[in-house]
Amino acid sequence: MDGQDKRGPDRRAFLRNAGLAGAGAAALSTMGAGAAAAATNAPAQPAAPAGGGRWSPDSGSLQFTLAVMPDTQFLYWGEQGSVSPAPQEASFRWIIEQSGDAGGDNIVFLAHLGDLTEDGAASSFQHVDPVFKILDQAGVAYSVLAGNHDVNSGTDDQRGPTPYLNTMGPQRFRNSPTFIGATPDGYNTAHIFRAAGRQWLLLALDWRTSAGGFTWAIQVIKAHPALPVILTTHEIAGSTYDDNVYPYASGDPENDAELSSYGQTVWDSLVKDNDQVFLTLNGHYWPPGRVTMPNAAGHDVYVHITNYQNRYYGGGAMIRLYHFDLERNSIDVETLAPWILAQPPEQRNVLAAQEARLTTPVDYFSVPIDFEARFAGFAPVAARPPRPARQVVIPGTLAYWRFDGGGADGSPVTASQPVKDQSGHGNDLSQLESVAGTAATALTWSSDHHPDQPGHGSLYFQGGQNPLHGAWLETAAKAPLNSETFASGYTIEAFVKIPTSWDSSNNSWMAVLSRWGESGAAGKTGGDPQEPIATFSFSGDREPQWNVYPPAANAPTTNWGQGLPEDTWWHLAVVNDGKHTVMYVEGCPTVDNPSLITSAGITQLGLPWALGGYEYGGAANQVFYGYVGDVRIANRPLKVSEFMIGK
Repeated sequence: MDGQDKRGPDRRAFLRNAGLAGAGAAALSTMGAGAAAAATNAPAQPAAPAGGGRWSPDSGSLQFTLAVMPDTQFLYWGEQGSVSPAPQEASFRWIIEQSGDAGGDNIVFLAHLGDLTEDGAASSFQHVDPVFKILDQAGVAYSVLAGNHDVNSGTDDQRGPTPYLNTMGPQRFRNSPTFIGATPDGYNTAHIFRAAGRQWLLLALDWRTSAGGFTWAIQVIKAHPALPVILTTHEIAGSTYDDNVYPYASGDPENDAELSSYGQTVWDSLVKDNDQVFLTLNGHYWPPGRVTMPNAAGHDVYVHITNYQNRYYGGGAMIRLYHFDLERNSIDVETLAPWILAQPPEQRNVLAAQEARLTTPVDYFSVPIDFEARFAGFAPVAARPPRPARQVVIPGTLAYWRFDGGGADGSPVTASQPVKDQSGHGNDLSQLESVAGTAATALTWSSDHHPDQPGHGSLYFQGGQNPLHGAWLETAAKAPLNSETFASGYTIEAFVKIPTSWDSSNNSWMAVLSRWGESGAAGKTGGDPQEPIATFSFSGDREPQWNVYPPAANAPTTNWGQGLPEDTWWHLAVVNDGKHTVMYVEGCPTVDNPSLITSAGITQLGLPWALGGYEYGGAANQVFYGYVGDVRIANRPLKVSEFMIGK
């Protein structure tokens, strides 16, 4: 690391870092890799594991990890005779082990951020070479780039041959399936790895990329127009806070870095106008930091600096792990030192113990990112097309209602617009009911829908209880569904979305679907005699509840789901196998499902089913508030793969 011009309110840290590039850097290197190793309380040098595991990441999993290793220069200073490869060997073997079935991190790629050596000498790269062969022999997907200590820092990528290029140039990656090319000078490389079922482009650019190098990088991006891009180079940004407080503590860890002078060049030349670049990673400066910047398209670019060369033992080949989770829409970041973690805790010296895992806000944090939305400008996810009813009416379907064939978006549902039962069994929602005085717009057609919903439409119910108002739909008096007891089991599915204006005092216990008839009228005395014999409702905490009275039982059985966030579409299902019922949210079983109580069938009084209505004491008591999409009722237990959200 050499201190470069760093614009910003806090230049002091960078001026000090610039001093470390001279005599101070030599002193720090000597302590990190030489004197510390000879100290009385130096850490043990654990032997590298004989194996190292198998490089076998799961490229289809929606959770994967990008490993990042910054400046390891103080481990290799050949001209001074100070060489300590053990920390990097330990990190490399750990990374390999964490990629396979036995590892829990699913590491798919390793990016080194430059400054592999302190002096850039051939004698140093002679020691670097065999350590990286650990990766080569295991088939690890990785990238490297030159830092200012690996080459003449006063030159750009047109400098010609160097020990770095001879050792770590593109020839090293000729057998790597992730390597796709390099600039003619060899100092800039491009790599494509597969993770989460898609391809990701990673650019590894030189310490100082020339105009031609930037042109090449842009061409690579344009040649892969649908790939998200991670940009790595040795210098882009530096932190804006001081590192004299240990452990590091930034007042604003989400906004504690800014572009350096050269980083501004990188931004203007490559990042700003290429929306595919969403994450940049650099070392060079310390302490760590990050900032989020809008590009020309107004989209976020996450600019991160990670460097630990000023820490104990030159950072000990510490690695930062970027855990991508495309299900949770998050990148969870942690920092650890495998070399130290491999040492028995009782054998770690006091400094090693502090460095095993870093947990300050600048080393251990999460970045929320809606991947689909962020990548929509260049790789939009095709909306799932609507599916015809014939594909949804599977064996056992007794009723299937969908709402994409009604009126215009926002227009009222009228009595002359019955919702047809697509199963062909005649269980149409033919009766429009409403509370006296309810506006005609209390029930309207909508084009809103769950992304996995077969029909691309819904009904928007605007009901409530204070005072009671709203409209709902019912099956006809003689509909076959009214007398069905579901003796062999059942599956009831519905898509719902609750508005942000939902209020527990006004909307508690609203029902998506209810079976009319009081439990007391059916002779049930083990519960509330005035409640419906079956209802799929929402509690005051927006928890879905299925409450049902089986024919052979005196009391109801009740299934619960967790509280559902508002303004989000959800697929709900209850599945009964003739003995027990399980509730599912988005195809995932919930915890509160009675497993010790038999529940078989649904009591019937020959009365209608109501969509959006809830009866108590023989009268309408609550009306749904929100959106209801496709609803399907089957007379058998369905597998999750058979749900309407199934692929």
